[in-house]
Amino acid sequence: MSFIVIYGDNMRFISFFEAGEVRTGVVVADGAIDIAALELPGMTSLLDIIRGSTDGLADIADALARASAAPKPLSTLKLLAPVAASGKNIFCIGRNYLGHVQEGYRARGLPIDVPQAPQIFSKPRTTLAAAGDELRFDRNVSDRMDYEGELGIVIGKGGRNIAPKDAFDHIFGYTVINDVTARDLQRKHDQWFKGKGLDQSCPMGPWIVTRDEVADIQAVEIVTTVNGETRQSARISQMIFDIPTILAELSKGMTLEPGDIIASGTPEGVGYAMATPQYLADGDVVTVSISGIGTLTNRIAMR
Repeated sequence: MSFIVIYGDNMRFISFFEAGEVRTGVVVADGAIDIAALELPGMTSLLDIIRGSTDGLADIADALARASAAPKPLSTLKLLAPVAASGKNIFCIGRNYLGHVQEGYRARGLPIDVPQAPQIFSKPRTTLAAAGDELRFDRNVSDRMDYEGELGIVIGKGGRNIAPKDAFDHIFGYTVINDVTARDLQRKHDQWFKGKGLDQSCPMGPWIVTRDEVADIQAVEIVTTVNGETRQSARISQMIFDIPTILAELSKGMTLEPGDIIASGTPEGVGYAMATPQYLADGDVVTVSISGIGTLTNRIAMR
């Protein structure tokens, strides 16, 4: 089910599952209101809302002010990853913070080679998981699971060959992503798709924050902790390739569509690059927090 969460001046969207259905609704401070109760023509899904963009949000805000339906307690709802119904993979940008580039080469004893263009790969939709989900991995498949906290970008207005100066006009909002990675598979196959593509290896959420609610995305801070210990801490301004560059490069000759999601890269501090590598273990709790956007927490289960 998809929701809009309104906390003060912020508008946010979440998804949850109820009575066997993925539904859409609006979340207010004391619960959730099914969007069907707002009787807005053409708005029955999160993708409808993303496509409607500014006009759609204004209509929802107006309808919410008049709504008489009682909200449902959020504590009773089963969260899903807050994404629109789309068949596309999640686009991902690799090695996009200098510190992460340096630590990776240092850990492997190789000379540092800074990317000259965004390194793009993808994660299949089967990697998606929600905030609060237990992430279950088979240690017979990989025993070197690692975390990567990242800012997620949600496309609003589609387009091809997007100019950097127009990039933010194409962004609907932001979310929190943990690009969980099987390091042994990543090395074994000498590419990133398999090591990044295990089921539940892309927890996302708990919501999408609309773009206009983030005054300065460059100043936003991303922090990842494992069992309460800070492992990653950086600002979005430390990216090698900024958001306009990412959208411009990704859209060259390739159409971006409403609801597309981009994971924009992780800062330094990943487990495999520590002096003594620290891979995720059974029972570990990983939290990725992005200031002004949200906090994503998941427990790891290695079986």
